[in-house]
Amino acid sequence: MKFDLVIIGAGPGGYVAAIRAAQLGKKVAIIEKEKQLGGTCLRVGCIPSKALLESSRLYEQATAGINDRGIIFSKVQLDLEAMMQHKTGVVDTLAGGIDGLMNKNKITRFSGHGRLGGNHTVVIDSSDGEETVEAANILLATGSVPTSLPGIEIDGEYVGSSTEALKYGDIPKQLVVIGGGVIGLELGTVWRRLGSTVTVLEYLDRILPGIDTEIAKDALKIFKKQGLKFQLNSQVTGVKPNRKTVDVLIEGQESIRCDKVLMAVGRRPNTANLGLEAAGVKVDTRGFVTVDSHYKTSIGGVFAVGDLIGGAMLAHKAEEEGIACVEQLFSGYGHVNYDAVPAVVYTEPEIATVGKTEDELKEGKIDYKIGKFPYLANGRARASGHLEGKVKILAHAKTDRILGVHIIGANAGEMIAECVAAIEFGASSEDIARTCHAHPTLSETIKEAALAVGNRTIHF
Repeated sequence: MKFDLVIIGAGPGGYVAAIRAAQLGKKVAIIEKEKQLGGTCLRVGCIPSKALLESSRLYEQATAGINDRGIIFSKVQLDLEAMMQHKTGVVDTLAGGIDGLMNKNKITRFSGHGRLGGNHTVVIDSSDGEETVEAANILLATGSVPTSLPGIEIDGEYVGSSTEALKYGDIPKQLVVIGGGVIGLELGTVWRRLGSTVTVLEYLDRILPGIDTEIAKDALKIFKKQGLKFQLNSQVTGVKPNRKTVDVLIEGQESIRCDKVLMAVGRRPNTANLGLEAAGVKVDTRGFVTVDSHYKTSIGGVFAVGDLIGGAMLAHKAEEEGIACVEQLFSGYGHVNYDAVPAVVYTEPEIATVGKTEDELKEGKIDYKIGKFPYLANGRARASGHLEGKVKILAHAKTDRILGVHIIGANAGEMIAECVAAIEFGASSEDIARTCHAHPTLSETIKEAALAVGNRTIHF
């Protein structure tokens, strides 16, 4: 069989690229070794974690969070199995939806492990044996896998990745999270809400590397108040399993005994058995596939997107790259504005960011102005009880063009979309300041922060 495009990997970058190519009239095939389409994000990442975050938030509210609002619950019980079933049901429904999209767009699906075969071919290894398909173009979209620290094995029992932390059968009394990034904080929040004592160990002197420092400091204070424990400047050197517990060894500090360890120190490109070396596809020193501005690899007709090529490891970034790659290939133009790719941490409060951080502007010696507005001065936030947080807008000192926006507060993940659009269209802080926002809404904090850039905030 011969196709215009064969995609290896059916995660966000792969299946979205397949749909777009099919819309452009191309004959497309997609190869996925897992039973469900959707990749890590859908099966064991973004979607199941958000299901547990929402369920655990409701449980925490029911047990203690809204008595002061005149709503009192009694005999609240946790059914962890039912909570997990809800999570699984969400994943199954969405995965089935992707199957339907493949059928609707007449995309051929192959079940098995795909690898480069040379001469515009892809070899598929499955339980039925080996099959080879021809492809005018090949797109690699195999994503990433969890990584660990030297000498520490992710065994799935004592030490697990996010995959295991999404399906604990019991609530760990003591949970140690190694890594103070997004994954560790989100899943640490889930299990803290459900009753675990959670200790986060971070090698750096801060949490959330890559997030604006001021926002990260605010987050640390809030998370500590919520009950998460933090040990910064902590270098984990090993783990020592006992009969029913495990000791986490830390250089220069006392070890910590716990029931489970969540390894959340990052992810690495999933290049295992892709046939890259044999095909001559170049990778960098960290194992990421090297591509040009149009996602071309070092081999003609072979492209790569998403976590496989580095940069922000985000599902929506992979989607944008997949579409841009396909459109460039088949219609002549495709582009991703990396200054307008948002990132969200789905803790409570949420943290959302787009564009440059203040740290980056200082490092680049770019003159800027700052506008800030706190949630506590917003009517909707006060009415709903969401008083923690702020909006921070960074604008160019001379042109007033928005360079970055950083939000910590309720609904930050939804509110950031306005700021992404503003950056995409080259808006200034004045543009947002003069845009009418409905009252009372949380989004008014963005307008007020934009006003603050020019020192004319109204409500603070």
